Amino acid sequence: MDGPPIERRPPPVNPGVIGQAAGLFAVTNIDDIVILALFFAQGAGHRGSTVRIMGGQYLGFAAILVVAVAAAFGATFLPEAAIPYLGLLPLALGLKAAWQAWKNHRDEDDDEEAEVKPGGPGLLAVAAVTFANGGDNIGVYVPVFATAGIGGMSVYVVVFLILVALWCLAGRFFATRPVIAKALSRWGHILLPVVLIAIGALILVEGGAFGL
Repeated sequence: MDGPPIERRPPPVNPGVIGQAAGLFAVTNIDDIVILALFFAQGAGHRGSTVRIMGGQYLGFAAILVVAVAAAFGATFLPEAAIPYLGLLPLALGLKAAWQAWKNHRDEDDDEEAEVKPGGPGLLAVAAVTFANGGDNIGVYVPVFATAGIGGMSVYVVVFLILVALWCLAGRFFATRPVIAKALSRWGHILLPVVLIAIGALILVEGGAFGL
């Protein structure tokens, strides 16, 4: 006679994995806070800029996770040799931002009009910078995901996605501090293209793109 059905429960989540995931995210994404602060400073006074920046950050980081998870299962969406060329994305966006800053300096619009019209960083631009800047993180995430198993990998993904929101809040916090906000409002239009161009060049050079 068959006994009562055995209830199968998923194994409990190891709290240590949560801490490891949080630590790994912090170590590999600490520079993103600076970039986010610059984006939030650029979008200050523009309608919908916060939503676009956070949406772009999530979109870019989700793409990183998709590639890393796929690679952990043996699928390769992004060949390793192509990662250094991701530097072309922030480099191009940095050059565009520099051109825009130079153009605005020559032809300044009325301040009140600038405050009511949409502007600031675009969703896809933020996503592109996030993905390119985190492209080298894929090489770190893949072996961790592959050894963590499906359950552990799921914990990593959930923790990462939660911390993306925390990173966005931190970037916005720094961008709205009076001293920092004043400096970014004065120099942010120069710092943003400089940082983006530097990130792009660094990715290209460190990855050996174009034989560099």
